[in-house]
Amino acid sequence: MAIGPRLDLRQSQSLVMTPQLRQAIKLLQFSNVEVGAFVEEELERNPLLERDESSDAPAAERAAPDQVVLAPAGPRDPDAAPMPGERDFSDPAVPDVGETLREESGLAASGAMDAEAAETYDPGGASDGGRGAGQGFEDDERGIDDFAEGAPTLREHLGEQLRLSFADPTDRLIGAYLIALLEPSGRLSAAPEALAQAMGAPVERVEAVRARMMRFDPTGMFARDLRECLAVQLAEKNRLDPAMAALLDNLELLARRDHKRLMQVCEVDGADLADMIVEIRRLDPKPGATWDATPPQPVVPDVLMRAAPDGVWILELNPETMPRVLVNHSFSARVLPRASKDDKAFLSEKLATATWLVKSLQQRAQTILKVASEIVRRQDGFFWHGVSHLRPLILRDIAEAVEMHESTVSRVTANKYMATPRGIYELKYFFTTAIQSSSGGETHSAEAIRHRIRALVDAETSDDILSDDAIVASLRKEGVDIARRTVAKYRDALHIPSSVQRKREKAVPG
Repeated sequence: MAIGPRLDLRQSQSLVMTPQLRQAIKLLQFSNVEVGAFVEEELERNPLLERDESSDAPAAERAAPDQVVLAPAGPRDPDAAPMPGERDFSDPAVPDVGETLREESGLAASGAMDAEAAETYDPGGASDGGRGAGQGFEDDERGIDDFAEGAPTLREHLGEQLRLSFADPTDRLIGAYLIALLEPSGRLSAAPEALAQAMGAPVERVEAVRARMMRFDPTGMFARDLRECLAVQLAEKNRLDPAMAALLDNLELLARRDHKRLMQVCEVDGADLADMIVEIRRLDPKPGATWDATPPQPVVPDVLMRAAPDGVWILELNPETMPRVLVNHSFSARVLPRASKDDKAFLSEKLATATWLVKSLQQRAQTILKVASEIVRRQDGFFWHGVSHLRPLILRDIAEAVEMHESTVSRVTANKYMATPRGIYELKYFFTTAIQSSSGGETHSAEAIRHRIRALVDAETSDDILSDDAIVASLRKEGVDIARRTVAKYRDALHIPSSVQRKREKAVPG
């Protein structure tokens, strides 16, 4: 066999992910906030991309690609609890969900669009009427609240009380030092001796200042431990009697729910102990934790679901969360003929990028709506009857139904929310594992089983506390084949105490 260089031809196939394809995949898994931020960045750096603020197209034409009408699976159970905001349907007979699916104005499964629809993406809904372009003062929608001064921080609030409570400059310096060392929870963990040595002041004076500052608003700040924090709040309400002081000295017994031992220590009966525990629970163990906390941002749903008068579900994309952009072809047509070679290359690249972004946003919207409609079709019983009728569902089921890959369905359902008549749910909420039936029939959803465990525990009395084995036996009577360790795992996930702890809790009246 001769050894030497030679030239061979080989033919092979490979999948190359272009930057546009990578970005399209990222767009699919982005939340509505992230998509909005990405579009804003593109609007800033791409001169051929602009925000669509027109309202020339009829509302029906704009909403058509972003709306799906589904028929529910069966008639509403008359004994089921009413859904929030539910309408009273006149026709009790509802067609089968597997038989009816209407998509308005040609929402094809392939996602094909004509050239005009590909270049302009408008998710529907009423236009903002061109807001943002030259408004007069009479159109200013800002209220007086928009010009109000921001709320003071916790340290500013405490500093103001310090200046009003202490006239002596030394005491003010001690108080300012204590405020500076304050922990986010409102505690002051430094030892009194260390504080006194750092400030060069007697320990007694530092403690006297701290004792007065513990009565500042919010009450309980500057405490060294939980007991001292709760004691100050109770003293402020004139409720720190000997029995309550004994309860504070034995908080570990309260944590273990050893109410029998607590009644002996506090020398009270069950009714008094129950009232004392209620008072303890009304106190704030970390008075400084929520002062500067950022308020939680409300969840904005991506898909809106509502019931029509004829008893069908209507799904549509939320126009408030979908950016509306279009390609400025008139600008490129005016500039390109007179542009230089480098400018033409730049504008051609930006034109391709803008066209790709519009198509990607349209495809993303159609994919979200397609997956959401299939989820509603599979989980129709949940929307009519509640969590107990939630069916087992995995990504593969939806992927096979919509003819997509499981990874695509996973990206679509990540960080996406749907507003339903029963509340706002993340799309991933509807995917639950299956629990086998003891009779060999239809499987049960794990979420429905957790809901059933919660209902069984809520219904128990002080004389009949259900152990995990008893819960297993009750579920098996209902046709659920479940192991004891699974019940214990679900109970822990629901933050339900063990049967021993619940028995101690319910042994105290009240």
